[in-house]
Amino acid sequence: MPVFSAIQGEIENGKIRLRFHLDSPCVTGWQIYDPSTGAFLFEGEWQKLDDRKVEMSIALPQEDGPYRVQVAPVEDRSRFILIDARVSGGAVEMSAPRVTSASAMARERFLRAIPKAFSYPPRSLWRNRKLIRSMVRRDILARYRGSFAGALWTFLNPLLLMGTYAFLFGVVLKQRFGADASGVGYVLYFLAGMLPWLAFSEAVGRAPYVIVEHRNFVKKLVFPLETLPANLVISGAVTEIFGLAIFLVGLLAARHTVPLAVVWLPVLIVPQLLLTAGLCWFLAALGIFMRDLGAIIGFVLTLWFFLTPICYPEASWSSVPADVVRILSANPIYILVRGYRAIFLQDQAPALRGVAALWVASAAVAILGHAWFHRLRRSFADVI
Repeated sequence: MPVFSAIQGEIENGKIRLRFHLDSPCVTGWQIYDPSTGAFLFEGEWQKLDDRKVEMSIALPQEDGPYRVQVAPVEDRSRFILIDARVSGGAVEMSAPRVTSASAMARERFLRAIPKAFSYPPRSLWRNRKLIRSMVRRDILARYRGSFAGALWTFLNPLLLMGTYAFLFGVVLKQRFGADASGVGYVLYFLAGMLPWLAFSEAVGRAPYVIVEHRNFVKKLVFPLETLPANLVISGAVTEIFGLAIFLVGLLAARHTVPLAVVWLPVLIVPQLLLTAGLCWFLAALGIFMRDLGAIIGFVLTLWFFLTPICYPEASWSSVPADVVRILSANPIYILVRGYRAIFLQDQAPALRGVAALWVASAAVAILGHAWFHRLRRSFADVI
């Protein structure tokens, strides 16, 4: 492969005049790209270069804006001369030419993307907070529009769901919690585990359909599509708030007190929301390309529910092999369920080691899920 050396560049009559040395003859061409998107704009004529000392004249577009120029041998473009330039009012500015490679450029893009991956999701959600609040309110009201109870179903839904499960497992199947032989102890045990599951399963179960349901927004370039999965997360959180209110009333009636450890609840809710948001972003993007994903996720959520000790005591795992228990214990919903029970039933802080791992895993899922959604969103309009 020819090697570039002694590279110099200057502006002359509105064009880039490039001078460099080649260690061997080759056919060389230059291309111009949009630096913000990487989109190819156009290509100059190929030149057969036999002399060791080379001069090239590169004309930039007349339109104002930034441009990226790459000069490379036609046979092998893995290494090239890179020039960043800008046209403004007919004047041309350029950076110093440098030799780089496609792999080095990829590493640079990756390193630049790391801080954006952390900052862009919260910044985008905060910037569109009024839109999110409006759409969440409309989603909750539209869900029960025309029904007799109306928005009251936001309260009745978790109440009836939790009551049904409590009756089935506590009264019919006579499940008991530890040494507590009363049905009340089991009902509290079960409902404490249901609280995080309510919000999580509602949002994740609807995520594969959310972009398809709002397909009219996909071709509106100014609409922030990443807020649609976030709306599901907040709607699920609203359901959990009502479920939490019902649970606290029941806890007061049964134990006549609310534990002081409830101050630890935000330590669990934040990673819960991050985990749910990351999965919703991932599933919302994938649901565009796999229309049967919703049915698959419905089955997965059912399996996930029964693999987590929500409706049965953790002691049931005593007959399960230790390796399987170790895998089941890594379940993030299991960590949340144990944390909720520690706070409400045992009046103590959740296990900090498990919570720390949950924070790290949930943040990683949220970042990767948003990056996945952002990467695929440019294809949504073509598929829908």
